[in-house]
Amino acid sequence: MSKTGIFYSFNSKKTAKAAEKIIEEFGADFKIVPVNAEELTEELFLSFTNLILGVPTWFDGELPNYWDEFVPALEDLDLKGKTIAIYGLGNQVEYPENFGDAVGIMVNLVKERGAKVIGSTDTKGYTYESSKAEVDGKFVGLILDQETQPRLSKERITNWVTDLKTQFK
Repeated sequence: MSKTGIFYSFNSKKTAKAAEKIIEEFGADFKIVPVNAEELTEELFLSFTNLILGVPTWFDGELPNYWDEFVPALEDLDLKGKTIAIYGLGNQVEYPENFGDAVGIMVNLVKERGAKVIGSTDTKGYTYESSKAEVDGKFVGLILDQETQPRLSKERITNWVTDLKTQFK
């Protein structure tokens, strides 16, 4: 398998914990390299063929500031040949009108630059009003709600990683 990086803020506790579970779920056969999204450079981003991005939704459907600060650099990158999966955290009870929006925002950014996006998941089991992460009745990545559904995260991560293992080259 090609070099795979998992990009997330090492300072974002819930996103980091989800990253640890994702790495653990991949197992020792897959070499997943953790990368702090707060220290990201274009060269580092492009050095991976397979990328997993941890993108929690902040406030009213926004990207976290560390991803937002990387967007201008990202907009100049050619991501053809890159395979990207995105997971994020959201709160469907307190923010039902923009649940997991940051995942949808990031998916659009990387797709527009030529990346192949994998890892869509079912919306079943969630209750929310709208989400930029939902396309054609599915989430374009993995959405975890550690605030209102923490007990469902392990199974959701297991199922998602099982799917990713078949799609990463």
